[in-house]
Amino acid sequence: MASVLIKNATIVNEGKQSIKDVLIKNGRIEKIADSIQPNGDCREINAEGLYLLPGAIDDQVHFREPGLTHKANIASEARAAVAGGVTSFMEMPNTNPAALTQELLEDKYTIAANTSVANYSFFMGVANDNADEVLRTNAKKKDICGVKIFMGSSTGNMLVDNYLTLNKLFAECELLITTHCEDERVIKANKEKYPDADNASFHPLIRDVNACFESSFSAVQLAKQHDTRLHILHISTAKELQLFTNMLPLADKRITSEVCVHHLHFTADDYAQYGNLIKCNPAIKAAENKAALWEALLDDRLDIIATDHAPHTWEEKQQPFAQAPSGVPLVQHSLQLMLQYAKQGKISIEKVVEKMSHTPAICFQIAERGYIREGYWADLVLVDMNMPYTVTKENILYKCGWSPFEGHSFPATIKYTLVNGDVAYEDDRINDNVRGQRLRFDR
Repeated sequence: MASVLIKNATIVNEGKQSIKDVLIKNGRIEKIADSIQPNGDCREINAEGLYLLPGAIDDQVHFREPGLTHKANIASEARAAVAGGVTSFMEMPNTNPAALTQELLEDKYTIAANTSVANYSFFMGVANDNADEVLRTNAKKKDICGVKIFMGSSTGNMLVDNYLTLNKLFAECELLITTHCEDERVIKANKEKYPDADNASFHPLIRDVNACFESSFSAVQLAKQHDTRLHILHISTAKELQLFTNMLPLADKRITSEVCVHHLHFTADDYAQYGNLIKCNPAIKAAENKAALWEALLDDRLDIIATDHAPHTWEEKQQPFAQAPSGVPLVQHSLQLMLQYAKQGKISIEKVVEKMSHTPAICFQIAERGYIREGYWADLVLVDMNMPYTVTKENILYKCGWSPFEGHSFPATIKYTLVNGDVAYEDDRINDNVRGQRLRFDR
């Protein structure tokens, strides 16, 4: 690991901005000061006029490996992540085979150790019949980000609707439990209401507000009954927001929540333009939900901004509505999208950093990451807030090769991304020699 000296950067960290120098040695931030002189063999980066942010931590991605690598793999999507300023990711278990045993879970860590340019962690998967296997994860509190329960339809044997299994896990799991909350009974009844559904505008009518609320409410009730540490993913409705509080410090919350960038950006009105390209679960819904999500994000009822990055091939997305898979590739442009909203005055850049870097580190108790602090790992992003960036087919790094933002110009450009002190991304180039690290947790 080479030493790096970042000069004259506008640091955005812990709610404040300050112009400082940052010295990085052995992968960590050694010193932050008004002025630091280079000493010995040290690469110097002139960051005058640039913003220095802690690397974004995405707590929900689908990188499709193993088994679905025609869509994506850990190497390709990690490259896209660092190009977008995301230095750490937590990946979901619904691959093929699904990560339903300790051995299959560790296989994914081995792949990432050999191929991922970003830091990584993987969720243990739950099925109706593997509760005892999941509970073996209790012994790995410092090494695993959490357990994932699909309380709604999913890939393979991962819909968990057996109350005995759910009750056992909420009662005995010592790790954080994350949930995808959509009630399958409500979805099935809605499908019967719309037998002729033939385009994506029906998606939020089938996977509607009540489907989300009923499932989220059940998860919250279970968590309260057992005092479980619960994190509900991709909240998409105004109705669900009554389940969350901003009356406690984040570190004291037992029930936390996440909002994804596509639910903050798109509404049901956008199906007319994008169709299946923005078909995802839970569905993008009517505009009043987007407005409520923004309000809850800014007042801290919603704790984390993530992506639920879920690539499918272009050909798969061109299928008829009922056959087209749900999911949107987003990890390369999530930070730029939120910085666009910062430029528009919708959210402060300090709040963007809080929700994309600080709060994931707090919620998941990630060790020594998520902040710009002396002694912490140097996961950093340098951003030019005044340099437009247009998304083109040529600069999309997803293996699937497409993005709903193709042709869109963001007002900010990611100039550098550092992972554990190594320059992993610089001016549209990935350093494929960089390898991320397995995330560790202070539990």
